[in-house]
Amino acid sequence: MDKQQKAIFNRTERLLGAQAMKDLGDVKVIIFGVGGVGSWCAEGLIRSGIRHLTMVDPDRVCITNINRQLMATSSTVGKFKVEVLRDRLLDINPGADIQTIRSIYSADNWEDFRLGEYDYVIDAVDSLKDKAHLILKACESGAVFFSSMGAALKTDPTRIRVAEFWQVRGCPLAAAIRKKFKRAGTLPAHKFLCVYDDEVLPNLGSEVHGCNEDCSYCPKGREIAFDSEDRNKAKAVVNGTTAHITGIFGFTLCGLVIQDFCRRMKG
Repeated sequence: MDKQQKAIFNRTERLLGAQAMKDLGDVKVIIFGVGGVGSWCAEGLIRSGIRHLTMVDPDRVCITNINRQLMATSSTVGKFKVEVLRDRLLDINPGADIQTIRSIYSADNWEDFRLGEYDYVIDAVDSLKDKAHLILKACESGAVFFSSMGAALKTDPTRIRVAEFWQVRGCPLAAAIRKKFKRAGTLPAHKFLCVYDDEVLPNLGSEVHGCNEDCSYCPKGREIAFDSEDRNKAKAVVNGTTAHITGIFGFTLCGLVIQDFCRRMKG
């Protein structure tokens, strides 16, 4: 760690120790989805001393992302999320090794991501079908896996929790994934922790999307839809979200990585 790195992470090193900071710099993390949850997780990891980070997301910044996504501003609308976020993270730590992949994870391309090469795999994916597949493959990879459940339709930060996937209660997304696994007769290879919140509020505002009808930046076809697993048949569901909830979800995922790393350091 050079002089600049030592200065950047002085406060973290005081807490974790010099050896931990050195080893943390060798940890490899991949995040799937850098939207409202994943973007804050990515920043937390880089500010904590993670140097090797791969971010996977196919989308460009849309004006409707500005209310909750870290890299979304009026000046970044239309730019690829992973590229804008990479630039910000490198401004935080110029010595970081940040890889970007402008792609969506799916059953068709999952092998391209070589999950077994990472120490940690983080799921912040929206699509039910793709999320379920990632859970299965990440749990087979040998990497430590953490997942975000649904962060929309919530305002109460005190109800955000961490629990093992099969113990999550009150989250429609977790329930839908468990149902999918049971119906298919295929279960994750091991238990894993999730960030979730059992609050489910109704949408009270207008159903108007908020941006131009011809906006090409929005993943309208990939919004979570619980009524169908077929992306072509599912009704798009655009739920309300808030910055403080998605931010806490993301920082909690980051915290799980750092906590797990420290626990392993202590043996």
